[in-house]
Amino acid sequence: MELWPWLTAALLLLLLLVQLSRTARFYAKISLYCALCLSVSAVASAVCLLRHGGRTVENMSIISWFVRSFKYAYGLRFDVKGREKLEVDRPCVIISNHQSILDMMGLMEILPRRCVQIAKRELMFLGPVGLVMYLGGVFFINRQRSSTALTVMADLGERMVQENVPVVPVVYSSFSSFYNLKTKLFTSGTIKVQVLDAVPTSGLTVADVPKLMDTCHHAMRSTFFHLSRTPQENGVAEGPGVQPAQ
Repeated sequence: MELWPWLTAALLLLLLLVQLSRTARFYAKISLYCALCLSVSAVASAVCLLRHGGRTVENMSIISWFVRSFKYAYGLRFDVKGREKLEVDRPCVIISNHQSILDMMGLMEILPRRCVQIAKRELMFLGPVGLVMYLGGVFFINRQRSSTALTVMADLGERMVQENVPVVPVVYSSFSSFYNLKTKLFTSGTIKVQVLDAVPTSGLTVADVPKLMDTCHHAMRSTFFHLSRTPQENGVAEGPGVQPAQ
């Protein structure tokens, strides 16, 4: 029995479902995003190995170039303000809000050169995705073992205040006007990105870190609501019901 007619019919049915069903379109785009992550990670890994021969933060510029191309496939635009605050010649700690699997695209839009990232250890086992993150110098922490994760973050906090390294908060507006898991919405749109003023750590001790984080959280929360209430490019305005991301 010939398989081609059945395969053709199945493909046509899938295309029809994508056109008629919002849920089908949503999962089709998510599937494409995952496929892009896997395939592009494999290609980027090969380029990183050929260019630098192994694990180094220098590879992140290559990875960033690949990931930034995703936005064209999804009709997304990033409106970044305050980028110059990340282009100063000094070390800093960058923190940002988390919303969905699309965060990676936004991160790569503002990532400065030689930026070392921290990620959960589970990502290291995602095949080519984990490989390219490893090659990019990402530092993995085991969130399942809270003692290990807390030790790493406490060490980071201690180094941060000892070296007077400022904290630079980066806030992304709500994705809910074009991406919503509950309602299966996934269309094109604009993400507003605001790089806030650096929060100084000069004169602080490890005991001041919780207060420092609370200051950053309040500034980011206020900015998130401000950005998300601004009407988005696709005509959907965010109201008071928008919930801040993590």
